Amino acid sequence: MTQIPHNALVVVADGGGATLFRNTGTGGELTLKEERKLSPKDLSEEGPSGSRPEDQSPRQTDEATFAKQLVQMLHKMSNGNKFSDLVIVADPQTLGQMRSAMHKTVEASVVRSLAKDLTNHSVADITKALQ
Repeated sequence: MTQIPHNALVVVADGGGATLFRNTGTGGELTLKEERKLSPKDLSEEGPSGSRPEDQSPRQTDEATFAKQLVQMLHKMSNGNKFSDLVIVADPQTLGQMRSAMHKTVEASVVRSLAKDLTNHSVADITKALQ
C-alpha cells in the first residue's frame, strides 16, 4: 500500500458532509489530526455538476451537489498551496461523483483513495482503514 506522506490532506466524506484531517505523522507513521468539518451549503441554489438521471431523488441530487462543492473547495485549496498530497476516503457513490468533477491539478495530487464510508467512524478506525 502507498504510504501517506507527512502533511498530506486526508478527506473523509459522504454525500452529507466531510472531515478534513492532516497527517502529522513522520517516518511513515499515520497520525491524523482533524482540521475542520464541512457540510453542504445552499444546495437549492446550486445543483450538481453534469447531467443527472430524471429518476434521481432530491437527496441524491443534494449529495451530488455537495460532492461538487467539496471538489471546488479542494481546487481552491490546491491553488493556494494548502496541500501537495491528497487522500480521499468516501463512499463509492460520492467518490465517483468527486472523481468526475475533479480538476486535473487536484487529481494529480491524489496519492490514495478508498471507496468506503467512514464519515461516522472514529479517527482510530479511519487510521486503521488507511494502513
